[in-house]
Amino acid sequence: MRTSQPRIQPLEPDQWDAETAQFMERFDNVLNIFKTLTNHPKLMRRWMVFANHILGKSTLAFRERELLILRIGYLCQAGYEWGQHVLIAQAGGVSDDDIRRVKQGPDAEGWSEIDRALMKATDELHGDAHISDATWQTLAGHYGDQQMMDIVFTVGQYNLVSMALNSFGVQADPGLPGFDI
Repeated sequence: MRTSQPRIQPLEPDQWDAETAQFMERFDNVLNIFKTLTNHPKLMRRWMVFANHILGKSTLAFRERELLILRIGYLCQAGYEWGQHVLIAQAGGVSDDDIRRVKQGPDAEGWSEIDRALMKATDELHGDAHISDATWQTLAGHYGDQQMMDIVFTVGQYNLVSMALNSFGVQADPGLPGFDI
C-alpha cells in the first residue's frame, strides 16, 4: 500500500444509508475497496456498471484479462489491486510463474508472442496512452475489434482503479498477497 492509513475511511455496514445497504447486499464479502466507495454511493453504482463489463462481460479470455490487470496494477504500484488480482488469477488457473513474469514485463523469458504483445500494449498505454503500430498489428492478428477495444478499456479501467486505490489509501484486506509472490 502506498499509504499506511486510509485517506478516505472505509464505512462499515452500520454507517451506510438504506439505499447503500440494499446495493451492497449483492456482495458476499465486502472488501475495503467497496467500503471506501460507500462514501460516494452514486459514483460507486455508476462505476460498477463499467467495472462489471470489464470483469465479467469482456470479450477477452479470463487469463488474458488477468494478465492485463496484473500488469497495469504492477506498473501503477497498486498493491491492493495487485493482491486482489493475484488471488483471482490463481483461482482461475493462471500459474504463479506467469504472475511473477508479469512483474518483469514484455521482455521476460517464457511469454508467447501474444502474451508479450499484451504486456507491451499495457506498458505502452501506461507510458504513452497509445498502443504502437507494431504492437497493434500483432494483437490485431489475433483479436477482433471488440477484443481490441476491451484490451484498451481493461487497461484504462484498472489504471483508474489503481489511481483511486493508491490515492484513497485503501488498505489490504486480510490475506491479500503482496508484490513478493
